[in-house]
Amino acid sequence: MRNYGAGREALLDAAVRVVARGGLRRLTYRAVAEEAGVTHGLVVHHFGSRDALIEEAVTHAIRSSLNSSALDPGTGRPADFARGLADMVDSGPDLQAFQYELLLEARRRPELLRHLRALYEEYFEATRRDLTRMLPTPADRGLTRLVFAALEGLVLHQLVFGEREVTEEALISLRALLTHLAEEPPPAR
Repeated sequence: MRNYGAGREALLDAAVRVVARGGLRRLTYRAVAEEAGVTHGLVVHHFGSRDALIEEAVTHAIRSSLNSSALDPGTGRPADFARGLADMVDSGPDLQAFQYELLLEARRRPELLRHLRALYEEYFEATRRDLTRMLPTPADRGLTRLVFAALEGLVLHQLVFGEREVTEEALISLRALLTHLAEEPPPAR
């Protein structure tokens, strides 16, 4: 046992890695225990059910991703928007892969969707806040989702294709579009 007594967070990190490599179908107490280097019983003790493990791993993954994300830097400058996105993907590919696995699994298991949607709302809100800081009018839901979808697509493509330079080029273009929107006068009412 490498990490006997490892905390709950270490077990959640192990669950993220298991799902990132093998999909949700590979997530078992034994797989998490093996990945974390602890006993099967310790995983059972901390989570009680596979559904609880999944739910907590989703929450953990999205919170970890938000903490390390380039969203919501708070400067209000288009030139700073999503700075560090490519680094985030490179430094946490399992975290990103886990989230995509869960998004797809939520199509097959609707009980995951409610929890996943609530957590994704945090991503949308972080995007909206940052856009609202830089634009002359508050960002609406459509623009927020459009920009977030662009970022999420860039993350997915970098994760799968490994083309960090393409991510950086696309972000330069996105920042140029946001700069243009920021410089437009607000519409007359």
